[in-house]
Amino acid sequence: MNGRLLMLNYEFPPIGGGAGNAHLSLLKEYASTADLRVDVLTSGPKPGFSVEQFSHNVTIYKVGLHKKNLHFWRRREVIEWLLRAKRPYRRLLRENGYDLVHAFFGFPTAYLCYRTANDLPYMISLRGSDVPGYNVRLGLDYKLTAGLFRKIWSGASMLVANSAGLRKLARKFMPNIEIEIIPNGIDTERFHPAKEQGVKEPIQLLTVGRLITRKRIDLLIRAVDCAGRLGLNVQLNIAGDGNLLAELRTLAEELAVADRVTFLQRVPPEEIAAVYRRNSIFVMCSAHEGMSNAMLEAMASGLPIVTTPCEGVDELIGDNGIVVETAAPPKIAEAIRKLATDEQRRRTMSQAAREKAKDFAWPSVADQYIRCYKNVLGGPTRAPGKKHSCAE
Repeated sequence: MNGRLLMLNYEFPPIGGGAGNAHLSLLKEYASTADLRVDVLTSGPKPGFSVEQFSHNVTIYKVGLHKKNLHFWRRREVIEWLLRAKRPYRRLLRENGYDLVHAFFGFPTAYLCYRTANDLPYMISLRGSDVPGYNVRLGLDYKLTAGLFRKIWSGASMLVANSAGLRKLARKFMPNIEIEIIPNGIDTERFHPAKEQGVKEPIQLLTVGRLITRKRIDLLIRAVDCAGRLGLNVQLNIAGDGNLLAELRTLAEELAVADRVTFLQRVPPEEIAAVYRRNSIFVMCSAHEGMSNAMLEAMASGLPIVTTPCEGVDELIGDNGIVVETAAPPKIAEAIRKLATDEQRRRTMSQAAREKAKDFAWPSVADQYIRCYKNVLGGPTRAPGKKHSCAE
């Protein structure tokens, strides 16, 4: 693609979680695309405006915020980003001849694009929290902004979800909207299995994610207690930070499993791959995901998966894991027992996980997005509300 692209994302490492990390990985692929020029407008953890040269063809502009917690967004911080980003967004549009705007998140990010849709087409990557019904904490917010969400989605030239499950949830909100699917990707060279694999006691369980209500880490801690009652010697390692850290520590103490639960908190990006390799089974209990980056990382690392149903699981889990249909600690513990006590099954799932992860390499994901860009820019004129397709 020969063109100039503006990308918007209100979170970007070190701020946020999966969506920011996915965006970063996509930029690494774009950095080697010689005929594509990319500017990124995003957020920074401290007040002020900064510019970073990511590569010869990728520039990142950061709008600094009064960020209290890097991995948890308060409503006032979301609004602060939206207000502070408006002026640099307009300036970038005036000074550069962009062909297209690609927004991560329909809100707050794509609201800026919606306001300038008459001047420049935009596409949206739906990531999860921007889809009504995804986050229980935002129930009232979804109701108050429903009309605005519909306008923003309708004004986009293309909508993309990162899993079939997220598209299904989005269509509960707008039943007739056209939505493409482009999955998250994984770096299979950085994330790879340990040279020596096997289950040793205590059985090392790993979960990776922000410590927020949607992730339901509390159920995993309760599952540790249940696993002990089954006679299993397990150690749950929790990598991630968030507003529920103190509450989850208290829960582990109340259940008398504090010695079997380790809070690793935020693990630096350069160390996280090694963390996966030190564990034997990946566990997850999220109520909702777009498509879990952590699960992809675990698969590439050769870890069998124990998870509960959520968006993205249908695409990621087959013969490489166990889906516990009811999110109940005793059932999660029983699934862990099945893997921990059956070495052959665990090895088979480990190999299947690694092979399945290879289907989600980032170069393929980047190619799919670039094909979408070309179709938006070169496709036929559409009637209002009609979307372009990646397959055109």
